[in-house]
Amino acid sequence: MKIFTKELIINSSSRVEFIDITSKVTQIIKESNIGDGICHIFVPHTTAAITINENADSSVIEDIMKKIQDLIPEVEKYYTHIEGNSDAHIKSSIVGTSINVFISNNKLKLGTWQGIFFCEFDGPRQRKVWIKIFGE
Repeated sequence: MKIFTKELIINSSSRVEFIDITSKVTQIIKESNIGDGICHIFVPHTTAAITINENADSSVIEDIMKKIQDLIPEVEKYYTHIEGNSDAHIKSSIVGTSINVFISNNKLKLGTWQGIFFCEFDGPRQRKVWIKIFGE
């Protein structure tokens, strides 16, 4: 079994933003020379997340961001966290900080319309995404 590890640096430009990183992950998989396996993607931040969703029509991501904002507003009278970013922590917990994607023939095995998105909830910031690929 081979293991390949890489760190991506992501620069967000808005407080809430979904950044399509599919092409960057695809390039890392090519670089790994692992033909078949699993790609584990992890975000080591408590106010950011990672998800898979449609990347063919950007309005889907806009709708997701709007609904998340509606459900978990930035300002809420019940938040007690002193830094003022409680909403970002909640959003990160709900969306999640890691995903796994199959690799076959040195390529991501995503559905036709799927892409991988880094989810910023407390930007703009410079962030990290850790990628570990296991396989043959």
